Amino acid sequence: MSTIKLKTMNVKSIFGKNLKYYRKEKKLSQEQLSENLGITVKHLSEIERGIVFASAGLMEKLAENLGIPIFVLFLTDNSIYYDNIMLARIEKTIISNIECTMDNIKKGVFYKPLL
Repeated sequence: MSTIKLKTMNVKSIFGKNLKYYRKEKKLSQEQLSENLGITVKHLSEIERGIVFASAGLMEKLAENLGIPIFVLFLTDNSIYYDNIMLARIEKTIISNIECTMDNIKKGVFYKPLL
């Protein structure tokens, strides 16, 4: 009888990877976020790499600075949150395209359909 070995990540690694992802989504450097939190860049880097774990108080500050609930940093599958982020990007692109089209119409610039 053979056993199946499941590849698992420890909680510190999961937390760190999610932290890094959401920090980058907010377009924050490690320097900026660590300054906002009152910690060193080295400490933030160690948290993101799963070497050390954040205290409960620091977790609250991280979530607040990133604009997310704390539990999101512990999820192993963030597809719902990635989708929401992607939807926000798509919405921004659509609005931008509509605004550009409206500007072109006001200027009398029209494009011939490619039918």
